Amino acid sequence: MAAEAMGLRERKKIQTELRIYRTAVELFLEKSFDAVSVQEIADAAEVSKMTVFNYFGTKEDLVFRPIEDHFSDSARAVRDRAPGESAVAAVRRQFLEMIETRDPSIGLHVEPFGRRIRRLIMETPVLMERAYLTSEKGARELADLLRDETGDPVLALIAAATLTAARNALVEDHHRRLDAGESVEEVTADAAERAARAFDLVEHGLGDYARKAL
Repeated sequence: MAAEAMGLRERKKIQTELRIYRTAVELFLEKSFDAVSVQEIADAAEVSKMTVFNYFGTKEDLVFRPIEDHFSDSARAVRDRAPGESAVAAVRRQFLEMIETRDPSIGLHVEPFGRRIRRLIMETPVLMERAYLTSEKGARELADLLRDETGDPVLALIAAATLTAARNALVEDHHRRLDAGESVEEVTADAAERAARAFDLVEHGLGDYARKAL
């Protein structure tokens, strides 16, 4: 009985958190991030201002809390990879799996809510700064992991920066094509092929890439 009651309480907490989050994002999209107060969000979500801060520590967290973990996706893929699997192979595999499942975090989801959040971030300087710093934190997390494994901090930093840049470029390309009017189905159709080429470039190095013609 106690376990069932705890389950109900947890479900209610999740529902409340989701309601606050959705309400906040909709208000931000309607009026802009800077124009909306936390009190206004609380009133619209039918909770107290203190409740909002209990679930989300800052106003910026109302945008980033549900998506922040994705900035560590590459580090997670490398940390959890199988014996014998390279860092590049692990990040490539994870990204291809996310394409297959049309993960919203890489832009490939029919429901546009994730893309609307991205637009909000792109249009709000303070959120753009938070996104940049969080992305850098994720890249540093990956670099630290590779450094601990290999013992070479310089090459670990280069590898982490390269993998992060490749992944970010692919996600940006998804959004660019969607913004240009392509459907999710059209973008997804060749997303795996484009990702494979990108990670092949990382895996094999720049080499002859962009060699100027004689």
